[in-house]
Amino acid sequence: MIIKPGATTLADWNAIYEGADVALDAGAWDAIDASAAAVARIVARGAPVYGINTGFGKLASVRIADDELSTLQRNIVLSHAAGTGAPSPVPVVRLMMALKLASFGMGASGVRRETVAMLEAMLVRGLVPVVPSQGSVGASGDLAPLAHMAAAMIGVGEIELEGRRVPAAEALRQAGLAPLDLGPKEGLALLNGTQFSTANALAGLFRAETIFRSALVTGALSTEAAKGSDAPFDARIHALRGHAGQRDVGDALRRLMAGSAIRASHASGDSRVQDPYCLRCQPQVMGAALDLLRQAGATLGIEANGVSDNPLIFADSDEALSGGNFHAEPVAFAADMIALALCEIGSISERRIAMLVDPALSGLPAFLTPRPGLNSGFMIPQVTAAALVSENKQRAYPASVDSIPTSANQEDHVSMAAHGARRLLDMADNVSAVIAIEWLAACQGIDFHAPLKSSDALQAAHMHLRAAVPALEDDRHFHPDMVAATALVRTGSLVASVPAGLPGIV
Repeated sequence: MIIKPGATTLADWNAIYEGADVALDAGAWDAIDASAAAVARIVARGAPVYGINTGFGKLASVRIADDELSTLQRNIVLSHAAGTGAPSPVPVVRLMMALKLASFGMGASGVRRETVAMLEAMLVRGLVPVVPSQGSVGASGDLAPLAHMAAAMIGVGEIELEGRRVPAAEALRQAGLAPLDLGPKEGLALLNGTQFSTANALAGLFRAETIFRSALVTGALSTEAAKGSDAPFDARIHALRGHAGQRDVGDALRRLMAGSAIRASHASGDSRVQDPYCLRCQPQVMGAALDLLRQAGATLGIEANGVSDNPLIFADSDEALSGGNFHAEPVAFAADMIALALCEIGSISERRIAMLVDPALSGLPAFLTPRPGLNSGFMIPQVTAAALVSENKQRAYPASVDSIPTSANQEDHVSMAAHGARRLLDMADNVSAVIAIEWLAACQGIDFHAPLKSSDALQAAHMHLRAAVPALEDDRHFHPDMVAATALVRTGSLVASVPAGLPGIV
């Protein structure tokens, strides 16, 4: 994957997150060289410039001698590598490194060619720094996580290489690389920026897209299982309101159910006037989630292509301008939107599960078992779904509304983007399990309508599950069924099984 600074797409970032090889576009090197040369001229002038020949944060007034500039940059990396918690997932760290590479490629950070080449070489050779997941408040950059990345580049800390955690200096040696000696501003440039928050938010977005599409399929299957109406998906309804996501979801649900023999069997003479909201309002709820995810994607696409360290170097005038691009408020808002969407996708899915197991609402056998009483069927899987949804509700509280002053009140308002984004993968895991339970329940419900079949698209999803999980005749160990179905949801296999175009984000 060629990273084009300022012009890399969400699809490209997704490919990198999924493991694609990375290289910086060759056209970026001239801007990188010009920026580094500007820093050299700034140093030669001798005037104090923040982050180049001064201390950092509250210590910005302390002037640093020219012969100590390299030590200054090394010290900021070592002192700021103060994260804690479990290591961040390798795909997230790779994406963070690629985002930093793209940022440097814009030629506004003042780092030398060899520093950028080191970051690129580590990505190419599979060297992924071990980065603790906690410690950033999402302002002044993701300082602690990025400092752990930078520390690995100078031979300090640990690197994951071929599935093993290896001391950084040894991992570099095995890969034929020498630890980096940092030049003026380079330590600060490496650890200043929003790349950790942005990588986690993008990872959450990519997972959310798969979950969203999966939930469209399981929602249509549940509608079929309950012999619900497709009238609420009529395009005329959604055109009158005008929301793009709502229109797209209504269109998708109509396509998914088109040609269903189950639907045709009760198209006339159905005594139920209106379905429960969990069926009838899918376009409104899922459409709103889609609009939210698309808005978050637009924000993160801009952020991923921007420069967010400080100060910024303008080579045409040899200026170093201090600002606040490191403040991750846009990422925090985007992460909160993704969290809200994930929470609601799981919530309405759980309501459909609850509807299916209730014979008064679904018209199906109690708890979807042929012999209720002797068997409990889907009684407790619905409870599990409810537990996961409740957990996500707690996690969905907006992180962006919080702030706590740091650095002796110099950094007095922070975004909390890092943990706002970091929670998303755990939330996505929860929703994936809820969607998997709904898939199991909906297919079980459809089985009761045999020999009638659903549409071609939904029949494909039904058969895909049945290839891994047989219908539930009598109670059995339920956990393996849930594990198998959840794996198919998480990998996108459920979505891939459906021969119908589904709206998306990336």
